[in-house]
Amino acid sequence: MSSNLKHFFVLFLIFVLSFNAIAQTFTSSNLPLVVITTNGQTIKDDPKVIVDMGIIWNGPGKRNALSDPKNNYNGKVGIEWRGSSSQGFPKKSYGFETRSADGLDIDVSLLDLPKENDWILYAPYTDKTMIRDVLTYTLDASLGHWSPRCRFVELFLNGSYEGVYVLMEKIKRNKNRVDIAKLTTTDNAGEALTGGYIVKIDKTTGGGGEGWSSNYSNIVGRTFYQYDYPKSKEITTVQKSYIQTYIRLMENALYQEVFNFPGNYHEYLNDSSFIDFMIINELAKNVDGYRLSSYLYKGKNDRINCGPIWDFNLTYGNADYYNGWSTSGFQYQAYLGADYWQNPFWWNKLMQDPAYVNKLKKRWTTLRKKELSEQRIAFVIDSLTNVISEAQVRNYQRWPILGVKVWPNYYVGSSYVSEINWMKNWITSRLAFLDQQWPYDFTGYENQFVSQSTSIFPNPFNDRLTVQLAPTVNGEGIAEIFSSGGMLIRKQNIDIQNGQIQLDFSGNNSLSPGIFILRINHNNRVLLAEKVVKRP
Repeated sequence: MSSNLKHFFVLFLIFVLSFNAIAQTFTSSNLPLVVITTNGQTIKDDPKVIVDMGIIWNGPGKRNALSDPKNNYNGKVGIEWRGSSSQGFPKKSYGFETRSADGLDIDVSLLDLPKENDWILYAPYTDKTMIRDVLTYTLDASLGHWSPRCRFVELFLNGSYEGVYVLMEKIKRNKNRVDIAKLTTTDNAGEALTGGYIVKIDKTTGGGGEGWSSNYSNIVGRTFYQYDYPKSKEITTVQKSYIQTYIRLMENALYQEVFNFPGNYHEYLNDSSFIDFMIINELAKNVDGYRLSSYLYKGKNDRINCGPIWDFNLTYGNADYYNGWSTSGFQYQAYLGADYWQNPFWWNKLMQDPAYVNKLKKRWTTLRKKELSEQRIAFVIDSLTNVISEAQVRNYQRWPILGVKVWPNYYVGSSYVSEINWMKNWITSRLAFLDQQWPYDFTGYENQFVSQSTSIFPNPFNDRLTVQLAPTVNGEGIAEIFSSGGMLIRKQNIDIQNGQIQLDFSGNNSLSPGIFILRINHNNRVLLAEKVVKRP
């Protein structure tokens, strides 16, 4: 018998013995229990099969046993495998829809999450901390974005214990997830046509669909944009043309490096959302960031926003390719060889704009004081590991892969604690690198095009708007209002007192409802250029 075959046999024996042990000794858990019975059917990639699912959850701080009632959900679901390369792992991830007895989708609240019918049971496998995704979504949410809300659970499938899973929200358009306008097949003209849209940059496997390719090359190919909402079967020809044209105009402005307002790329994209997306992906050094599992969305009368974020299991050093293990270097400019899935060209173009870079540095430096401080990140990690500290033992009895390399692990720890500690140390080093690369001197860039705004309120507004700049700004200035298309429609002299500006858009100075760009000029410098929304 070869050494490789012996190794396989030993692992298989451990797996069988561990599974039998856990099946016999499980009594209860601090985590909710998800119980699925397929009634003889086989779950596969496609199509979904109708099965029975129950969730046992007796509330925070209470134990949950298999003998308890299925009190959080007890009904039908349509379920299938989900993912692309992850479908090759023995621990499968699932997508499911909650269904009525007659097979119709029904919106339900699972584990106190907002009502919906589309859900995911994510199986942490190659990520042996089992928290990388949840950690990243938690950090991103603190930046003010919707990120998938998650709940750790333990899964039983046909009586078999399957380990720790994450019940999470799927990226989807609705008021509780990606909150943009609903687009119907009759919305083919005027304001209705402008939103909302969700576009996905990803492989076409694992649920990918129809789309179009960029006009600009990414070394070996062209970025492929997929219709995520409306789906390719539902989006109309006019709507396809509209969103394609809009993103092509965004690409044109960036490719031609049109950075100065008006007429620049700000007409087409909200740079604040792109900055936060970049910060999260670079903090995690996501080897798939930008090029895969990336989303863009556009609301009605709005510009393109980047996000929501998705899929962070190969982050924080958990990849042995494209320098994913290294705490230095930037992933947006990583050398990806002949890989067909390259980063969109426009990330490098954005980083050639001094105003974008300054705003990025300012945002990073501000977030490092609180939301992304080392102390807060460590607190989130400790909180998550504490939640699954008991269940992770059972999980690794079921899946004995600690100390075993699972593609594409760079670090292989012999214990759960060593996996967590290695990731913590990696994050500390990564933060130090980004602090060095993205420093922001709050007094050193006064002559640059960089927003000094601390707040604009209320926004959206009715007739009056208050802008609070740095308190040291005083004197005469100019306020300009541009349409979202870059046309100057209002210009007025202003008096800035202690950094505060009062703007009145009532009477003869009124504005029609819509989205505008407010620009504040002072001493021949642009102090602010931000989006404001006039209420109907």
